Amino acid sequence: MSNNNANNNLIIAQRAVKQLRFEASIRRIKVSQAAADLKNFCMQNASKDPLLMGVPSSDNPFRPPKSCSLF
Repeated sequence: MSNNNANNNLIIAQRAVKQLRFEASIRRIKVSQAAADLKNFCMQNASKDPLLMGVPSSDNPFRPPKSCSLF
């Protein structure tokens, strides 16, 4: 039993080391650079953002339905 438990602990430790090595190898950038990139992206695409520019009523699927009247 103890040998099996030791093997399981070894496998868990090896997986943890592998994961930590992987995370250490990831290229990182500074938060200030990421924020600047995000700001530039938002500014470049602001004219396409329907939350900022609005949606034309003809394209709006949530517009109030028009009533129909018969004379």
